[in-house]
Amino acid sequence: MTVLVLGSANADLVVAVPRRPGGGETVLGGDTVVMPGGKGANTAVAAGRLGCDVALVGAVGPDRYGELLRASLAAAGVRTSRVRTSARPTGLAYITVTPDGENSIVVAPGANADVSVSDVDALAWDGVEVLVCSLEVPLDTVVHAVAAAASRGVRPVLNLSPVTPVPAATLALLDPLVVNEHEALELAGSFAGLLDLGPRSAVVTLGARGAAVVTPAGVVEVPAPAVRPVDTTGAGDAFAGALAAGLAAGRSLEAAAGYAARVAAVSVTRRGAQPSYPTPDEVPS
Repeated sequence: MTVLVLGSANADLVVAVPRRPGGGETVLGGDTVVMPGGKGANTAVAAGRLGCDVALVGAVGPDRYGELLRASLAAAGVRTSRVRTSARPTGLAYITVTPDGENSIVVAPGANADVSVSDVDALAWDGVEVLVCSLEVPLDTVVHAVAAAASRGVRPVLNLSPVTPVPAATLALLDPLVVNEHEALELAGSFAGLLDLGPRSAVVTLGARGAAVVTPAGVVEVPAPAVRPVDTTGAGDAFAGALAAGLAAGRSLEAAAGYAARVAAVSVTRRGAQPSYPTPDEVPS
């Protein structure tokens, strides 16, 4: 494989609502739709659907949600030999989607909390070009994986979502650190300031505007095509998977980020996370 993804695998329980409820308020929504999700699985599926040779390191429970995730991963061509079956239930994400396509999410980690350092130590790294991690699995596992990847010449990428304090030694290995616009400003106050945290490069996703690529040479914005959003669930993961696929294929960071912005734009025109991800012929040039 050329891309290795370490991260979560969740079942998404999605309900459309006219607006988000306030504290103590009940809002009636539509029927619940169950879809495969989780930041790690989403990233892997996005890369797999683009034709990338990719594997997921993660865990699911011994339940129907775990079966749903394994089936979705396999259908996208993702290798699943490192997806363990845990005694804990499969992680669940409770997602509300408003008419403008924006979402709010609560995650119950379940089996994702069992993804461990020993899972990283069991990996074979032959042929791996890029490691992508996200933080719906234990931080110490991610820290260990980034160090292991870097020691083998594998390019470590961290999608720092949800935002969590990360050791400086780990940040210094990242190429790039990936965050959204709000996370970037929370962490550093400016896009260029992200490099002061230690990473070799950073990519800031800007939603409909595309992305900003931050390197010691400066900040360059890459655009996304104009689309009408239907559901933004999993768009950031689509970006991360496409970015990793582009980097593994030898694209420059700027070119890979531009490609990822186009992939993410397609994904928001369809409902759900993994079911929304495009194949190469569906990505605008």
